[in-house]
Amino acid sequence: MKLLLAAALALAPVFVRAGEPPEKKTTVEIELDPYYSAIGVYNSLTGKPIPHLEVDSELEIYKELISNFYKPRTFIVEASLNPLPYAGTLIKEHQPGFYKDMQWASNLNVVQAVTAGFEEPWALSFFFGNVVSFDTINKSFQGKRNGYSGLLIDVGNYHIKDNALVHDNWVQMEGKLKGEQILADRSLRWSFRGGAKFHENRYIADSFFIGFRRSRTDFKETGGNFWLHNSGFEYVSDFSQKRMEPIRHMLVVDKKFPFKRSRAAFTLGLGFVWTADKKYTGPLSSAAPGLKTPNSFQFILRPNLEF
Repeated sequence: MKLLLAAALALAPVFVRAGEPPEKKTTVEIELDPYYSAIGVYNSLTGKPIPHLEVDSELEIYKELISNFYKPRTFIVEASLNPLPYAGTLIKEHQPGFYKDMQWASNLNVVQAVTAGFEEPWALSFFFGNVVSFDTINKSFQGKRNGYSGLLIDVGNYHIKDNALVHDNWVQMEGKLKGEQILADRSLRWSFRGGAKFHENRYIADSFFIGFRRSRTDFKETGGNFWLHNSGFEYVSDFSQKRMEPIRHMLVVDKKFPFKRSRAAFTLGLGFVWTADKKYTGPLSSAAPGLKTPNSFQFILRPNLEF
């Protein structure tokens, strides 16, 4: 696994050519969010710019991406940081008294509830696949108007457990269908994925996983379906590679409240993450002597501002 990490890190600088305009075959794109921020370098494998797709519906986007899933035309290197989840580890380490005061119930520590659901503080990602762009009103952030389908490889060196950093060289490989589209009347985001995660730390179980996420924000009066408009959900299920037993389930459902005079919305997500005892063993197990861990069921509270 160390060889895989070394090889992946060695590849990264080869494709970095910052500052070129979008019509070039190499572009740089930035995404900023309290839960997931990233900078990515996009390199065309065909020597041509990212193709533009004229679509009228969400289903047409899915159809185009799936039909070209096995035709990789783009290579992406991305460095990402999960700011709030990482901040949760810093609070627990450096402000233990405050962290303890935030334990309002056996299943609810407010700091953990706000930061739960992310298992790593940062990652380096490599994507081989198909990328298409579509019409958007947001020209400054190109990553907000693209659709992706292909193979994603993530690597990292730390794992987050109960707001504590655990050293772990890990590799995750997945097939992914992802996209974001910003129009005058709505913003739409989606992600469907499945794959496997391998840990060098022997006390963390290797896993298979599937995940689904969809989010829609409407900036015009809809008067339609309460659950379809201004809402979203995310569900991830992990299974042990050894016995195919469920070891983790996470579900978050959110509701969005757009501001009337701007293209922004307050988002409130509610959910839970359930972790089986079999996910961690040895000194990381909840049964380890002297180790105090929360219940395997943890509430999630995820406030955010969407622009």
